[in-house]
Amino acid sequence: MSRFLSDGAAKIAPYVPGEQPQDKSYIKLNTNECPYGPSLLVKDAIGRFQADSLRLYPDPDAGRLKEAAARAYGLAPEQVFAAGGSDEALAYAFMAFFDRGDPVAYPDITYGFYRVYADLFRLESREIPLTEDYAIDIEAYRDVAGHLFIANPNAPTGLLLPTDAIEALLRQNPDRLVVVDEAYIDFAEQPSCVSLVEQYDNLLVVQTFSKSRALAGMRLGFAFGSAPLIEGLERIKYSFNPYNLDRLSIEVGIAALADRQYVETIAGRIRKTRDWTTKQLESLGFQVLPSASNFLFARLPGREGAALYGALKDRGILVRHFPKPRISEFLRITIGTDEEMRTLLQNVTELLR
Repeated sequence: MSRFLSDGAAKIAPYVPGEQPQDKSYIKLNTNECPYGPSLLVKDAIGRFQADSLRLYPDPDAGRLKEAAARAYGLAPEQVFAAGGSDEALAYAFMAFFDRGDPVAYPDITYGFYRVYADLFRLESREIPLTEDYAIDIEAYRDVAGHLFIANPNAPTGLLLPTDAIEALLRQNPDRLVVVDEAYIDFAEQPSCVSLVEQYDNLLVVQTFSKSRALAGMRLGFAFGSAPLIEGLERIKYSFNPYNLDRLSIEVGIAALADRQYVETIAGRIRKTRDWTTKQLESLGFQVLPSASNFLFARLPGREGAALYGALKDRGILVRHFPKPRISEFLRITIGTDEEMRTLLQNVTELLR
């Protein structure tokens, strides 16, 4: 560790991404990537892209991209923030709306970056326990000081809060910012809560292109909120990284937004595979939480999650294991192609024998 590292930075436990090993070929079911490629409109946009234009800076406002997103979600462009992935949008929210020492609240079992960002920006974390069945109890947030971060569907559990529960959170916390992270919402049979932005000025919705639009390698995301909230994010962007989206990303994002039918088709395929895989795992004795995402959170009672994870890795199948209290028995399993899931189940069956 460098002798120049600040005390604050030294105390941070960085976010740990899912493995991307290079030692051999794996069936990757560990990072919630889409098992299918992006839409043909995206591929055409990449083919038409003029590489010589890279000598010029991109539009710092990403105006055409924000206009495309506004059309797609029924908002005005000033209610849209374009980001280099949803993680960047979340980071800018932490920077824009909190001062050092402010409290922020989020579930004790959720996306790990909330805790990392709270530590990075010297905020006070208030982790609200999930219920015994791993659900978010919105009543537990009624008297908690601080702004709220909610992943919906939650990760790594995959459980979904209904829209009326999100509205209840917004109504019972009118003077607190409620950030709803919808990275997986397209896999839920429930619409995004972006439609609530017009009604609630304390709502910020964050989405990504990495999952249902199959663009994890491109780094594109959005935040949707009232014009004053978006202005706050823009203020941070122009103080930190004005050219946060490159020219190719902007063109790809516009093309991806134009193909809603592709998103719906892919999400439907993944839901069908998810539901089939759930039944197969349950027939093997697994407990599988009801998922509204593109992954499953499952455990085999009496078996160590770490041991099963290691055994599958030895067989060339990567899943995700979290060595944390309450969830150390669980594995998070990304939904792959039908063939990949059959291979997973065959190997699990062999290991159980």
